[in-house]
Amino acid sequence: MKTTRWLAILALALGLVLAGCGEDDEESGGAQEESTPAAEVEQFEPGTPLGDIQQEGTITIGVKYDVPPFGFNNPQSGTVEGFDVDLGRAIAERLGVEPEFIEAISDNRIPFLQDGTADVILSTMTINEERVEQIAFSDPYFIAKGRILHKKDDTEITGVDALAGKSVCTALGSTYEATLKEQAPEAKLKLVDSYSECLESLQNGSVDAISTDDVILTGMIIQDDTLELVGEELTQEPYGAGIRTENTELLEFVNETFEAYKTDGRYDTAFEKWIGQYTGAQPEPPTISVDEAVELVKQSAG
Repeated sequence: MKTTRWLAILALALGLVLAGCGEDDEESGGAQEESTPAAEVEQFEPGTPLGDIQQEGTITIGVKYDVPPFGFNNPQSGTVEGFDVDLGRAIAERLGVEPEFIEAISDNRIPFLQDGTADVILSTMTINEERVEQIAFSDPYFIAKGRILHKKDDTEITGVDALAGKSVCTALGSTYEATLKEQAPEAKLKLVDSYSECLESLQNGSVDAISTDDVILTGMIIQDDTLELVGEELTQEPYGAGIRTENTELLEFVNETFEAYKTDGRYDTAFEKWIGQYTGAQPEPPTISVDEAVELVKQSAG
């Protein structure tokens, strides 16, 4: 199944084609239906990181294009949508600029920050020790769990201990490349650029399983009910927004934006829209720091 086709079907399955949303939503690319009053935009001095973004009029945000419910390019509406995308819009709105969303796959997220391609990365990126040595992270905004996805009729795979000799797909540059090498050293890893490639490979039988975050795998199950999660949680995966290390002004601004987003009801609304209505989970905005997130990842991997 081609990527565009499964995304189109998923868009319909998730009810994301909102034909009756109203005309003034056309330019927003699926902005939240329950809008909050626009806050007064603080103006920053020209020559500062935030002042330069305001003068430019846009902020470039890297997101996934094929990972519902966090970020995917909806072929029905022609816009990028998802939980991460809504967070990006909140940052842009508070700055008084337009968000420019670009595709950031797992393997190019950090390079995009380092070479200036993106100002912010919101791309289901786990905060871990290796990455905090390369870039800065916002405080965590979501905590996913590592899981395994397989076909229901494959009774041999019951968990990570049953992956020996099995082919397992995950994204190049994701945390699962290291996790699987440690927890399932005899598995045959297939590393690809995008998770849509993993889904296609599982469906056509070229791999036996996929391993990544539970919420990403849930999006695949919604698309294909012959698939299911199996085994126990492998890891804890706290997501953060990635920012260039030297851009402390933008980092502080993003943290302030996320804190307001978590406490004023927007987080709960976005969670229910993109995640809760399909998983039954309740919104639990993380309250841990970046340092605590790094420790959480270490403990769960150990």
